[in-house]
Amino acid sequence: MKIKDNAFALILLGVLTLIGNMIGPKHNILEALPGIAILILISLGGILLAKVMPGKIPAVAYVVTLGCILTYPTMPGAAAISKYMTKVDFLALTTPILAYVGISLGKDLDAFKKSGWRIVVVSCVVFTGTYIGSAVIAQIILKFLGQI
Repeated sequence: MKIKDNAFALILLGVLTLIGNMIGPKHNILEALPGIAILILISLGGILLAKVMPGKIPAVAYVVTLGCILTYPTMPGAAAISKYMTKVDFLALTTPILAYVGISLGKDLDAFKKSGWRIVVVSCVVFTGTYIGSAVIAQIILKFLGQI
């Protein structure tokens, strides 16, 4: 996928996120716009890094690393970036992304069918294990902190 196509997809997701951000948590579009723009730039930066850096490290790793570096408390501008990000609701951000994933899976339905019933069993086991693991970790930490 070309950078221009990635930029278009990210901008489209940004616009949909702004609309969801206005409908759900009722944030003003103009207030959330800088946060969305920063997210798009960080994502594009990570995609570019994945293309130019040697090795086959996924772009998502670069996006996360770049986001962490830019928001590290001692980095110049980190406070401003964090301030702008507070106006972007996480659920408004995930809704268009999950819709895109659903459409993408629908495109590859034949490959999904070839996986057979085993993929359903594996998915259920993974979801259950993840849930139980998260609950155990939360229980231990909350008990250690004296919250429960």
